[in-house]
Amino acid sequence: MPQTTTTTESRSVELVIGGMTCASCAARIEKKLNRMDGVEATVNYATEKAKVTFAEGVQVADLIGTVEATGYTAAEPAPPPPPQARAQAQTGDEDKADEELRPLRRRLITAMVLAVPVIATAMVPALQIEYWQWLSLTLAAPVVTYAAWPFHRAAWTNARHGAATMDTLISVGTSAAFLWSLWALFFGTAGTPGMTHPFEFTIARSDGAGNIYLEAAAGVTAFILAGRYFEARSKRKAGAALKALLELGAKEVTLLRGDRQETIPTAQLQVGDRFLVRPGEKIATDGTVVEGSSAVDASMLTGESVPVEVSVGDVVTGATLNAGGRLVVEATRVGADTQLARMAKLVEDAQNGKAAAQRLADRISAVFVPVVIALALGTLGFWLGNGSDLTAAFTAAVAVLIIACPCALGLATPTALMVGTGRGAQLGILIKGPEVLESTRKVDTIVLDKTGTVTTGSMTLLAVHTTGTTTETEVLRLAGALEHASEHPIAQAVATGAMDKVGALPAPEDFANIPGLGVQGVVDGHAVLVGRERLLQDWATELPADLGRARHDAEAAGRTAITVAWDGEARAVLEVADAVKDTSAAAVRRLRALGLTPILLTGDNEAVAKSVAAEVGIDEVIAEVMPEDKVNVVKKLQAEGRSVAMVGDGVNDAAALAQADLGLAMGTGTDAAIEAGDLTLVRGDLNAAADAIRLSRRTLGTIRSNLFWAFAYNVAALPLAAAGLLNPMIAGAAMAFSSVFVVGNSLRLRGFKAG
Repeated sequence: MPQTTTTTESRSVELVIGGMTCASCAARIEKKLNRMDGVEATVNYATEKAKVTFAEGVQVADLIGTVEATGYTAAEPAPPPPPQARAQAQTGDEDKADEELRPLRRRLITAMVLAVPVIATAMVPALQIEYWQWLSLTLAAPVVTYAAWPFHRAAWTNARHGAATMDTLISVGTSAAFLWSLWALFFGTAGTPGMTHPFEFTIARSDGAGNIYLEAAAGVTAFILAGRYFEARSKRKAGAALKALLELGAKEVTLLRGDRQETIPTAQLQVGDRFLVRPGEKIATDGTVVEGSSAVDASMLTGESVPVEVSVGDVVTGATLNAGGRLVVEATRVGADTQLARMAKLVEDAQNGKAAAQRLADRISAVFVPVVIALALGTLGFWLGNGSDLTAAFTAAVAVLIIACPCALGLATPTALMVGTGRGAQLGILIKGPEVLESTRKVDTIVLDKTGTVTTGSMTLLAVHTTGTTTETEVLRLAGALEHASEHPIAQAVATGAMDKVGALPAPEDFANIPGLGVQGVVDGHAVLVGRERLLQDWATELPADLGRARHDAEAAGRTAITVAWDGEARAVLEVADAVKDTSAAAVRRLRALGLTPILLTGDNEAVAKSVAAEVGIDEVIAEVMPEDKVNVVKKLQAEGRSVAMVGDGVNDAAALAQADLGLAMGTGTDAAIEAGDLTLVRGDLNAAADAIRLSRRTLGTIRSNLFWAFAYNVAALPLAAAGLLNPMIAGAAMAFSSVFVVGNSLRLRGFKAG
């Protein structure tokens, strides 16, 4: 079925685009589609998809025809496989990705193995044995034909449609160098036994009959192929956010059929089915509780750090975790209708809606390539028109193409990216690609998710308030012993805090869990109550004034207040909350120093959010938002003209991370968030966000300076080549020096320091 949506005014369709080799390909397709009446299109090079909105009267076949007329392929995506076949489909996708990379890897290995001896022989006269030039031809021929075939094919496709890209320049330059070398070897004097290319740094006119350029043809091919291969590897992860989201749900479910229990794949659940959820299990799909009560940890979807108490009649969401008792749930939504599936769609829409970042080299090449080709033809015509012989004229024209061939340009981005990302990995920062770096330079606002980003993401015992009739140690020993027997996350926070301070805890007797209120039991002969104030009231126990104030203040600060009583008397109030990370306040100050305005965004209630914001020094707070609202908040900030960075760690952040101009995912979070982000902060420390932005900006600056010098060498040498004054050894040395300069400039990133 076509994946289109219909309204009274327009329809939209998502097309899978094939044949793109660079960001300028995406821009050309987008330009052609947008020229059609009633069509608005966005083409994403990274995901290889086009999102097209079109008016009535335009057919999907017309859109596909326009893309094909531009020289690429287009098709509507295949219908999604049945959920039970998803695992096999994902395995098939991985195999297909490997299959697509394999020929590129073979071409790269071929080029590297054969090009190295060709370059070494041409540059080191001592290696130029009697028939070295013929050996170079034998080695270079497979590189320029087989290994460089993708460039030649792309150049031919572009030429047929009146376009030129970096592929055009690479193809024309390497072909010209190789063909001229063939002519010089077979019809000139370059094939003479004992011929050498000495190092001569003189500028003199030559007829070129004794010069070969095989090292240029082979070297350029090898360098550019290396860049393309590493780019292709990184693109394989484009859809991993969606895969991570879909894999988050429960794989199997215990279905209840009368008195029988049957384990089936979650995909086979139907609306109306009743299923069992044991403590510690994920809830299989969206539904309503029909039996039992429990605490459900929904932080991965809602951002709410405190588990939600649910009982009969309450709605629960698929993929959330049952942290407490036994539940029986009736399915109300399955498959693509669930909140998890809708979030996956949000991530996909946000990714496809993001403007394709055009590589700087491709933008320049749109002008540079036609100018170089025109200059080469002009040089040929000029020398022929001035009475020079054909050999000298061709020498000058070919020299123009060869010196313009982007050897250093092929290294400019990959080397800086390699060194920058390598240094980042050492510091716990993963940068996904060069497109990310542009965004770090522009961002002026940084949205920080609270749970797991600014805070630890887990409940912690923060304070103990006691009456004069007991001590903190005694409270923690008795309350901790009782809470240790409970599976509730808040109870576990109290138990952990108690064990940290008093050590081993005694075993309780007559333990009982009171759903929604707390726990009770006997510890060391004392009848102990731990839980909500209402639990104490049920036992006719009132809080004294000082503990009442402590409870009120704790709840006003957004913390969970737990009352403790034994032997008929209220003894203490415990404060439990999601604790702020030690480094968060310093990290916020560093982000401000980078020119960023911090905003705290959370699904938690406003009191909690404002308390955390005040602690770390954030002025602007947006609280009580659902996942869809997080995306809308980012969109609203962008609509105000802000360039937004987003830091998050949960599934609930994944769509917002994808929508943001720059997504920074905490590596301690979920796979979905990590894959949706542009930068991953492995350390789980907000300080890493500041380091990531600094390193990305430094890496971008290095890439820009590399590109400048790579083009500068070419542009400076073009007039010499056009004048016929470019000695081939000088050309080779200039190309080598420009490459060495680019690599050396990139290596400076190894000295980047955190903090």
